[in-house]
Amino acid sequence: MTDCFGYKGKICVVTSASSGMGEAAAKILVELGAEVYALNRRTCTIPGVTSIPADMANKESIDAAFARLPEKIDYFFGVAGLSGLLTDYMTTFNVNYTANMYICERYLKERMPEGGAIVLVTSTAGVAWKENLEECEKVLGLHTWEEVQTRMREIIPEGTPAQMAYMYSKRLANAYGCRLAIELAAKKIRVNLLLPGSTDTGMKDQFAAMAGGLENMIKYAGCAGRLASSEEMGWPIVFLNSEMASFISGFEMIVDYCDNAMKKLGMKPEMCAGPAIIDAETLQKLLTQRK
Repeated sequence: MTDCFGYKGKICVVTSASSGMGEAAAKILVELGAEVYALNRRTCTIPGVTSIPADMANKESIDAAFARLPEKIDYFFGVAGLSGLLTDYMTTFNVNYTANMYICERYLKERMPEGGAIVLVTSTAGVAWKENLEECEKVLGLHTWEEVQTRMREIIPEGTPAQMAYMYSKRLANAYGCRLAIELAAKKIRVNLLLPGSTDTGMKDQFAAMAGGLENMIKYAGCAGRLASSEEMGWPIVFLNSEMASFISGFEMIVDYCDNAMKKLGMKPEMCAGPAIIDAETLQKLLTQRK
Protein backbone atom coordinates (compact mmCIF):
# COMPACT_ATOMS: atom_id res chain seq x y z
CA MET A 1 0.00 0.00 0.00
CA THR A 2 1.18 3.54 -0.75
CA ASP A 3 2.62 5.43 2.22
CA CYS A 4 -0.09 8.08 2.43
CA PHE A 5 1.30 9.77 5.53
CA GLY A 6 4.84 10.35 4.23
CA TYR A 7 6.56 10.36 7.61
CA LYS A 8 9.14 7.66 6.95
CA GLY A 9 12.61 9.00 7.74
CA LYS A 10 11.29 12.50 8.49
CA ILE A 11 12.43 14.46 11.52
CA CYS A 12 9.52 15.23 13.83
CA VAL A 13 9.60 17.30 17.02
CA VAL A 14 6.76 16.85 19.52
CA THR A 15 6.31 18.87 22.70
CA SER A 16 4.76 17.15 25.73
CA ALA A 17 5.10 13.61 24.36
CA SER A 18 5.30 11.94 27.77
CA SER A 19 1.53 11.79 28.22
CA GLY A 20 -1.83 12.54 26.67
CA MET A 21 -2.25 13.73 23.09
CA GLY A 22 1.47 14.30 22.58
CA GLU A 23 2.28 10.76 23.67
CA ALA A 24 -0.42 9.36 21.39
CA ALA A 25 0.88 11.36 18.42
CA ALA A 26 4.51 10.38 19.09
CA LYS A 27 3.63 6.67 19.21
CA ILE A 28 1.84 6.94 15.87
CA LEU A 29 4.77 8.80 14.31
CA VAL A 30 7.21 6.10 15.41
CA GLU A 31 4.96 3.44 13.91
CA LEU A 32 4.93 5.42 10.65
CA GLY A 33 8.73 5.40 10.51
CA ALA A 34 9.49 8.96 11.60
CA GLU A 35 12.58 10.06 13.53
CA VAL A 36 10.90 11.50 16.61
CA TYR A 37 12.29 13.91 19.19
CA ALA A 38 10.25 14.69 22.29
CA LEU A 39 10.63 17.90 24.30
CA ASN A 40 9.29 17.33 27.82
CA ARG A 41 9.74 18.19 31.46
CA ARG A 42 9.34 14.46 32.17
CA THR A 43 11.32 11.83 30.30
CA CYS A 44 9.48 10.31 27.36
CA THR A 45 9.87 6.51 27.48
CA ILE A 46 8.33 5.61 24.11
CA PRO A 47 10.69 3.19 22.33
CA GLY A 48 12.25 4.86 19.31
CA VAL A 49 11.77 8.41 20.62
CA THR A 50 14.70 10.64 21.59
CA SER A 51 13.68 12.46 24.77
CA ILE A 52 15.16 15.91 25.42
CA PRO A 53 14.40 17.80 28.65
CA ALA A 54 12.66 21.11 28.10
CA ASP A 55 10.46 23.47 30.07
CA MET A 56 8.11 25.29 27.68
CA ALA A 57 7.66 28.09 30.21
CA ASN A 58 11.37 28.93 30.09
CA LYS A 59 13.11 30.50 27.07
CA GLU A 60 16.59 29.33 28.09
CA SER A 61 15.36 25.76 28.49
CA ILE A 62 13.82 25.87 25.00
CA ASP A 63 17.07 27.24 23.56
CA ALA A 64 19.07 24.46 25.22
CA ALA A 65 16.69 21.84 23.83
CA PHE A 66 16.90 23.15 20.27
CA ALA A 67 20.69 23.17 20.49
CA ARG A 68 20.41 19.38 20.78
CA LEU A 69 18.00 18.94 17.86
CA PRO A 70 18.96 18.35 14.21
CA GLU A 71 19.46 21.46 12.11
CA LYS A 72 16.63 20.35 9.79
CA ILE A 73 13.17 19.82 11.26
CA ASP A 74 10.55 18.50 8.86
CA TYR A 75 7.49 18.56 11.10
CA PHE A 76 6.68 20.29 14.37
CA PHE A 77 3.87 19.33 16.74
CA GLY A 78 3.22 21.94 19.43
CA VAL A 79 1.13 19.96 21.89
CA ALA A 80 2.29 21.20 25.33
CA GLY A 81 -0.34 23.04 27.33
CA LEU A 82 -1.51 23.94 30.84
CA SER A 83 -5.02 24.45 32.22
CA GLY A 84 -4.09 27.27 34.58
CA LEU A 85 -5.60 25.55 37.60
CA LEU A 86 -2.27 24.63 39.20
CA THR A 87 0.04 27.28 37.71
CA ASP A 88 0.32 31.06 37.73
CA TYR A 89 -0.90 33.28 34.89
CA MET A 90 2.39 33.79 33.02
CA THR A 91 3.53 30.18 33.31
CA THR A 92 0.22 29.09 31.81
CA PHE A 93 0.36 31.75 29.11
CA ASN A 94 3.96 31.05 28.14
CA VAL A 95 3.48 27.29 27.80
CA ASN A 96 0.26 27.67 25.82
CA TYR A 97 1.27 30.56 23.56
CA THR A 98 4.69 32.17 23.94
CA ALA A 99 6.66 28.93 23.59
CA ASN A 100 5.00 28.00 20.30
CA MET A 101 5.36 31.51 18.92
CA TYR A 102 9.01 31.67 19.96
CA ILE A 103 9.85 28.25 18.52
CA CYS A 104 8.24 29.13 15.20
CA GLU A 105 9.87 32.57 14.95
CA ARG A 106 13.32 31.70 16.30
CA TYR A 107 13.86 28.17 15.01
CA LEU A 108 11.30 26.76 12.58
CA LYS A 109 11.47 29.62 10.10
CA GLU A 110 15.18 28.87 9.75
CA ARG A 111 15.27 25.07 10.09
CA MET A 112 12.13 23.88 8.34
CA PRO A 113 12.56 23.04 4.64
CA GLU A 114 10.06 23.42 1.82
CA GLY A 115 7.30 20.87 2.28
CA GLY A 116 7.49 21.04 6.07
CA ALA A 117 4.46 21.48 8.29
CA ILE A 118 3.48 22.77 11.72
CA VAL A 119 0.48 21.86 13.82
CA LEU A 120 -0.33 23.75 17.02
CA VAL A 121 -2.73 22.14 19.47
CA THR A 122 -4.93 24.90 20.88
CA SER A 123 -8.46 24.48 22.25
CA THR A 124 -12.11 25.07 21.50
CA ALA A 125 -11.84 27.58 24.35
CA GLY A 126 -10.01 29.79 21.84
CA VAL A 127 -12.48 29.45 18.98
CA ALA A 128 -13.83 33.01 19.45
CA TRP A 129 -10.55 34.73 18.54
CA LYS A 130 -12.03 36.33 15.41
CA GLU A 131 -14.75 38.04 17.47
CA ASN A 132 -12.07 39.25 19.89
CA LEU A 133 -9.32 40.14 17.43
CA GLU A 134 -8.74 43.56 19.00
CA GLU A 135 -7.54 42.05 22.27
CA CYS A 136 -5.44 39.52 20.35
CA GLU A 137 -3.76 42.34 18.42
CA LYS A 138 -2.25 43.60 21.67
CA VAL A 139 0.23 40.70 21.52
CA LEU A 140 0.06 39.26 17.98
CA GLY A 141 2.52 41.71 16.46
CA LEU A 142 5.27 40.76 18.90
CA HIS A 143 7.79 38.13 17.82
CA THR A 144 10.32 37.82 20.64
CA TRP A 145 9.97 36.24 24.07
CA GLU A 146 11.02 39.43 25.84
CA GLU A 147 8.53 41.64 23.98
CA VAL A 148 5.66 39.37 24.95
CA GLN A 149 6.66 39.32 28.62
CA THR A 150 6.83 43.13 28.70
CA ARG A 151 3.49 43.61 26.97
CA MET A 152 1.72 41.10 29.19
CA ARG A 153 2.92 42.92 32.29
CA GLU A 154 1.38 46.09 30.83
CA ILE A 155 -2.06 44.72 29.94
CA ILE A 156 -2.81 42.02 32.52
CA PRO A 157 -3.75 43.24 36.02
CA GLU A 158 -1.78 41.67 38.85
CA GLY A 159 -3.71 38.84 40.45
CA THR A 160 -5.65 37.83 37.32
CA PRO A 161 -6.65 34.15 37.69
CA ALA A 162 -4.48 31.82 35.62
CA GLN A 163 -7.59 30.22 34.13
CA MET A 164 -8.07 33.48 32.20
CA ALA A 165 -4.64 32.92 30.69
CA TYR A 166 -5.91 29.65 29.24
CA MET A 167 -8.59 31.27 27.11
CA TYR A 168 -6.43 34.22 26.03
CA SER A 169 -3.42 32.08 25.14
CA LYS A 170 -5.56 29.68 23.09
CA ARG A 171 -7.19 32.53 21.19
CA LEU A 172 -3.78 33.99 20.46
CA ALA A 173 -2.43 30.63 19.31
CA ASN A 174 -5.30 30.25 16.85
CA ALA A 175 -4.88 33.77 15.48
CA TYR A 176 -1.09 33.44 15.29
CA GLY A 177 -1.30 30.08 13.53
CA CYS A 178 -3.60 31.46 10.84
CA ARG A 179 -1.31 34.42 10.22
CA LEU A 180 1.78 32.23 10.20
CA ALA A 181 0.17 29.92 7.63
CA ILE A 182 -0.24 32.85 5.24
CA GLU A 183 3.30 34.07 5.85
CA LEU A 184 4.93 30.66 5.34
CA ALA A 185 2.86 29.73 2.29
CA ALA A 186 5.51 31.37 0.08
CA LYS A 187 8.03 28.88 1.51
CA LYS A 188 5.59 25.99 0.93
CA ILE A 189 5.40 25.31 4.66
CA ARG A 190 1.95 24.51 6.00
CA VAL A 191 0.54 25.57 9.38
CA ASN A 192 -2.66 24.23 10.94
CA LEU A 193 -4.46 24.28 14.28
CA LEU A 194 -6.04 21.39 16.17
CA LEU A 195 -8.81 22.51 18.55
CA PRO A 196 -9.68 19.60 20.86
CA GLY A 197 -12.90 19.27 22.76
CA SER A 198 -13.05 17.54 26.13
CA THR A 199 -10.40 14.81 26.22
CA ASP A 200 -9.30 12.17 28.72
CA THR A 201 -5.69 13.22 29.37
CA GLY A 202 -3.54 13.64 32.45
CA MET A 203 -5.19 17.04 32.99
CA LYS A 204 -8.72 15.62 32.99
CA ASP A 205 -9.23 16.23 36.70
CA GLN A 206 -8.08 19.84 36.36
CA PHE A 207 -10.46 20.59 33.51
CA ALA A 208 -13.27 18.77 35.31
CA ALA A 209 -12.70 20.96 38.37
CA MET A 210 -12.77 24.09 36.19
CA ALA A 211 -15.98 22.90 34.51
CA GLY A 212 -17.70 22.17 37.82
CA GLY A 213 -17.40 18.40 37.62
CA LEU A 214 -16.79 15.59 35.17
CA GLU A 215 -20.41 15.53 34.01
CA ASN A 216 -20.18 19.17 32.95
CA MET A 217 -16.88 18.50 31.21
CA ILE A 218 -18.51 15.70 29.21
CA LYS A 219 -21.18 18.18 28.09
CA TYR A 220 -18.42 19.98 26.15
CA ALA A 221 -17.88 16.81 24.10
CA GLY A 222 -20.88 17.48 21.89
CA CYS A 223 -23.03 14.46 21.07
CA ALA A 224 -20.45 11.87 22.13
CA GLY A 225 -21.66 11.44 25.70
CA ARG A 226 -18.07 10.76 26.76
CA LEU A 227 -14.61 12.28 26.70
CA ALA A 228 -12.41 11.72 23.66
CA SER A 229 -9.41 9.46 24.15
CA SER A 230 -5.91 10.85 23.67
CA GLU A 231 -5.56 8.60 20.60
CA GLU A 232 -8.68 10.18 19.08
CA MET A 233 -6.81 13.49 19.15
CA GLY A 234 -3.44 11.96 18.23
CA TRP A 235 -4.64 10.75 14.84
CA PRO A 236 -5.97 14.16 13.66
CA ILE A 237 -2.78 15.80 14.93
CA VAL A 238 -0.67 13.42 12.86
CA PHE A 239 -2.98 13.78 9.85
CA LEU A 240 -2.64 17.57 9.68
CA ASN A 241 1.14 17.44 9.19
CA SER A 242 1.01 14.45 6.83
CA GLU A 243 1.18 14.34 3.03
CA MET A 244 -2.54 13.48 3.01
CA ALA A 245 -3.16 17.08 4.11
CA SER A 246 -0.81 18.60 1.51
CA PHE A 247 -3.34 21.25 0.42
CA ILE A 248 -4.56 22.08 3.91
CA SER A 249 -3.06 25.15 5.58
CA GLY A 250 -4.46 27.87 7.82
CA PHE A 251 -7.16 25.44 8.94
CA GLU A 252 -8.69 25.27 12.40
CA MET A 253 -9.70 21.62 12.82
CA ILE A 254 -12.28 21.43 15.59
CA VAL A 255 -12.42 17.92 17.06
CA ASP A 256 -15.32 18.00 19.50
CA TYR A 257 -18.01 15.61 18.20
CA CYS A 258 -20.54 18.31 17.15
CA ASP A 259 -20.14 20.60 20.18
CA ASN A 260 -19.21 23.65 18.09
CA ALA A 261 -21.89 22.78 15.53
CA MET A 262 -24.53 22.72 18.28
CA LYS A 263 -23.41 26.15 19.47
CA LYS A 264 -23.55 27.60 15.96
CA LEU A 265 -27.10 26.28 15.58
CA GLY A 266 -28.12 27.82 18.90
CA MET A 267 -28.65 24.43 20.52
CA LYS A 268 -26.07 25.18 23.22
CA PRO A 269 -24.87 28.47 24.76
CA GLU A 270 -21.51 29.92 23.75
CA MET A 271 -19.25 29.52 26.79
CA CYS A 272 -16.10 31.35 25.61
CA ALA A 273 -17.44 34.36 23.72
CA GLY A 274 -16.59 37.10 26.23
CA PRO A 275 -13.34 39.02 26.75
CA ALA A 276 -10.23 37.19 27.89
CA ILE A 277 -8.57 40.36 29.16
CA ILE A 278 -10.37 41.97 32.07
CA ASP A 279 -9.62 45.36 33.59
CA ALA A 280 -8.47 45.89 37.15
CA GLU A 281 -11.92 46.99 38.36
CA THR A 282 -13.62 43.89 36.97
CA LEU A 283 -10.84 41.73 38.40
CA GLN A 284 -11.35 43.20 41.85
CA LYS A 285 -15.10 42.45 41.68
CA LEU A 286 -14.33 38.89 40.59
CA LEU A 287 -11.89 38.34 43.43
CA THR A 288 -14.35 39.83 45.93
CA GLN A 289 -17.06 37.42 44.76
CA ARG A 290 -14.70 34.49 45.31
CA LYS A 291 -14.09 35.35 48.97
